[in-house]
Amino acid sequence: MYAGSFPLTRLRRCRKNQFTQALVQENSLQVTDLVYPVFVSEGTQLIRPIATMPGQNCYSIDQLLNVAAECVKLGIPGIALFPNIELAKKDKLASEAYNPQGLIPRAITELKQKFPDLVIFTDVALDPYTLNGHDGITGDANYVLNDITLEILSKQALCHAAAGADFVCPSDMMDGRILKIRQHLEAAGYVNTGILAYSAKYNSNFYGPFREAVGASCNAEKIDKSSYQLNPADANVAMHETFIDIQEGADIVMIKPGLPYLDILYRVKHEFKKPTAAYHVSGEYLMLKHCASFIDYNAAIIEIMLCFKRAGADFIWTYAALDVAKILNKHNHLGELHGKK
Repeated sequence: MYAGSFPLTRLRRCRKNQFTQALVQENSLQVTDLVYPVFVSEGTQLIRPIATMPGQNCYSIDQLLNVAAECVKLGIPGIALFPNIELAKKDKLASEAYNPQGLIPRAITELKQKFPDLVIFTDVALDPYTLNGHDGITGDANYVLNDITLEILSKQALCHAAAGADFVCPSDMMDGRILKIRQHLEAAGYVNTGILAYSAKYNSNFYGPFREAVGASCNAEKIDKSSYQLNPADANVAMHETFIDIQEGADIVMIKPGLPYLDILYRVKHEFKKPTAAYHVSGEYLMLKHCASFIDYNAAIIEIMLCFKRAGADFIWTYAALDVAKILNKHNHLGELHGKK
């Protein structure tokens, strides 16, 4: 029993002001926790707004350099590149995916020449390059053929590594792709090129705006990716997928989407204690932007980023990276954003 007056334990003592809260805060958010996903297209002087993603654009390489310069200025350590490929360059075998003179290799080369310390992540998947928008080569009834796809993914990863990518990021969810890519990188001498694996990528409805942005929704019917992306009802399989990716040589694992799968993020980080990323995907970003006139957007996006950190993310891919960096650089501490309303 407690002696003396009730209560002896008053947890609010550590919340009495912003400075006390800052001293005992369990998790923190920094600009260096951010990676900015950017869409790239052919052309020059091109800044094309993405209708499904307010505030986001598709850039030609010359304009991409300006975006990279802003990231460096704000202190964002990395960008992730996603291509918007012309329809004429798409085919059934995704041959443009490993063209050494293709859009992404040229973008990597120019970025590295101007910003050698900026960490460049590249998407390794075939959906921007295939006519049907699938992440691999399809056979009968549009079923993705696993092992044929691995060969093309490996060529794509080697192409990106040769151009100077820091991390290749297989997002296709084929079986065995991490081992196959790692073997090809090692054999070619790219021993320091990292692999960030989309280890738990769910078959989510929150990807719609992204698919429009990369031009992967070129057919009228909805693309069914349930034969390779994870079932949203399942959790243990995500742990199995992540374990395999780590065993096959993944340097970083990632959970996608973000907020609906914080439980998976928490379990992966605490089970494997491996560098772990979260992807705050296009649909999540879009919902927040649409709510901006009804909520405090700045406070809400910081709260969301902190949720990722609390759940175990070492860093976060988010289309709001520029917004978050500007907020963090403006405010000395998060209490300014989360004070009394």
